[in-house]
Amino acid sequence: MTTKTNQAAPADLMTGIAQKHLFIETLEERKSDSLDFHEVSVWGVKAALEAAYAAGLAAAQEAK
Repeated sequence: MTTKTNQAAPADLMTGIAQKHLFIETLEERKSDSLDFHEVSVWGVKAALEAAYAAGLAAAQEAK
């Protein structure tokens, strides 16, 4: 049985992480190199990975 949680949908969560840490407006393909490819800092990538890890850990804790 699944229960409804306060967690954002995975796509919304990933988009939020990309916006906050990588300054990427959307994760949708826009078929333009200037819109679909981004130069990001290593500290931005690190922060995005940490946020994704924390979100996964929180989701696993909530599932228990």
